[in-house]
Amino acid sequence: MTQNNLKLIYTFLLLFVLSFSTQSFGQQTNPLVSTEEAVTESVKLVPCKNEDRTEAVKKLFGQMGAKPDEITVEKFNKDKVSNVVVKKKGKTDETIIIGAHYDKVDAGCGVVDNWTGIAIIAHLYKTFSQMETQKSYIFVAFDQEEKGLLGSEGMAKAIPKENRAQYCLMVNFDSFGTGAPMALGNASSSKMLALAKKLGEENKFKFIDITVEGANADSSSFKSRDIPAITMSGLDNSWMNYMHSKNDQLEKINMKSVYYSYRFGLVYLAKLDSTGCQEYK
Repeated sequence: MTQNNLKLIYTFLLLFVLSFSTQSFGQQTNPLVSTEEAVTESVKLVPCKNEDRTEAVKKLFGQMGAKPDEITVEKFNKDKVSNVVVKKKGKTDETIIIGAHYDKVDAGCGVVDNWTGIAIIAHLYKTFSQMETQKSYIFVAFDQEEKGLLGSEGMAKAIPKENRAQYCLMVNFDSFGTGAPMALGNASSSKMLALAKKLGEENKFKFIDITVEGANADSSSFKSRDIPAITMSGLDNSWMNYMHSKNDQLEKINMKSVYYSYRFGLVYLAKLDSTGCQEYK
């Protein structure tokens, strides 16, 4: 697919991404874009035990079209950390990392935090794997975020300093299902936030960023190494009732919130793909 075709897809996504209308989503027939029903089914596959999640992530990427030999597990910290990785080659070696952590705290089922993020990046992979993109992509499900960003730290630390310029951007998806797209400001780069807010304005909604004292996310592992990064979420003011608690259960999820965030992620990434990495440094 040519760059012009990618721009056309970006325009198409921009027109339709932020409608909450079930009828509008139902009329979407473009096979590149997952339906709300498909994303919902992926969220419902959530395993409630950490020991089941690595294989569940691999299976989900397989359902999205990744071949078995394209799904790899990268080990760090003396093989105690296992990131699940799927790569997509673009026309250049400039690389965007798209991540979400798959581990959970002991309480609850870990659907909001963060199987919703895993479902989103799996469907983003489904869409982008079918397109010829300018940039290359690494889709990564991070292990042990809850224990101190261990999966993302392992990956970021393993990137040689002289190669960091090639890894131009990182977009992290963490915790969705109760509100519209937003960002964790203290784990995000200012220019990445500015783009999200601009796209929100263009689509007639206010994209906000919040700072949560003591909170962190996998984007910080890359941001601290001068790789521009952002952590997106889809939460409202009730997030404290679900996060890291027994209430983080499937029945609490507003599936439209998850789908809304997937569609916004498509527009955001399409814009990143069509612009130079240096714009966000």
